[in-house]
Amino acid sequence: MSNNEYEYIHEVEELEGKSATAARLFDVRRIIGGLFVLYGVIITIAGFTVSDENLEKAEDININLWTGLAMLVLGLFFLIWLKLRPTAAPRTVPPELRPRLGQEPGPGEGPGQEPGQGPGQGPGQGGPGGRPPS
Repeated sequence: MSNNEYEYIHEVEELEGKSATAARLFDVRRIIGGLFVLYGVIITIAGFTVSDENLEKAEDININLWTGLAMLVLGLFFLIWLKLRPTAAPRTVPPELRPRLGQEPGPGEGPGQEPGQGPGQGPGQGGPGGRPPS
């Protein structure tokens, strides 16, 4: 394997690693859990500082406190779920199945074609222009 091919394969493996890291970093569970915890803390603090007048409006139910605690629980659920079941790294193609550099398929060796069968040369195909061979 030449130095150029080695550099290319190394670069591809490095990009695959970065892609897996980015997928884990931007996992939706992390974002949702973090936002619910943040807003839950804010609303729970608002629930502790509620006035008697506001409690009377809500029929003596501290809605901010209960909603804030529920949001904290939900946010912690998402973050614990993320910790227990992390995002799996994307599957990579094993080196033995990767196409070799500089070895592009020849004419008629694309997907679904037998080697040596170019376009219009398969079984049941006519000659040029779709006419039967003369």
